[in-house]
Amino acid sequence: MQATALGETPRQQFLRGLRDGVPIGLGYLSVSFAFGITAVSRGVPGWIALLISMTNLTSAGQLAGLDLMVIGCAMGEMILTQCVINLRYALMSVSLSQKMDATVRLRDRFLIAFGNTDEVFAVASGQPGKVGRYYLFGLIVAPYIGWSSGTLLGTVASGLLPESVMAALGIAIYGMFVAIVIPPARKSRAVALVLGGAVALACAFRYLPVLNRVSGGFVIIICAVIAASLGAIFAPIPDEDGEEGESA
Repeated sequence: MQATALGETPRQQFLRGLRDGVPIGLGYLSVSFAFGITAVSRGVPGWIALLISMTNLTSAGQLAGLDLMVIGCAMGEMILTQCVINLRYALMSVSLSQKMDATVRLRDRFLIAFGNTDEVFAVASGQPGKVGRYYLFGLIVAPYIGWSSGTLLGTVASGLLPESVMAALGIAIYGMFVAIVIPPARKSRAVALVLGGAVALACAFRYLPVLNRVSGGFVIIICAVIAASLGAIFAPIPDEDGEEGESA
């Protein structure tokens, strides 16, 4: 096996990536456990919940998709919703592609893109210099196993736990999203504006006449696009010089 510029063999690269991915996998275990319980509590068979997690690595996308499946949304609406929610992965993959070295082939990029989550992207981007395919392969192994096995454990536990406990654990995944967005919202005006706008819009679509007739999938799309646009217009992110970006 040929060593890299850092003096690592492909095996050493893989093991280093595997080690870096273990904390991510452990974090995913608890989140996907909640997803498994939530899915079964809403009438989705356990094997389907597991299949969803094995073919998707997106907590927000899976939860939104689960809601749409339960209420029987059309396939087109489901696809459009997922495209909006998961658009960030395309942007992260484009960014990560600039950090890959020459060992990463085209077919490798498809596999890496499948396992490219927020946390995987952050860890890979933080590596010094270029990263090779073996490191990236190792990095996505633990998160994938953690996400899938956590869902499996959640579906199994749903058949063993009392109904009251299942109901409580079913809201755990919502608690995760609250824990993610509240701290940065307290520190960032832009995040607070986007969060507040999304909440206000969601409430409007929930309680106002006419608006409450809009299906769940389009509500997610409309709230996401409008709230993000408000943030971009009224609280743009400063550029590297500390000045707000100007419109062309």
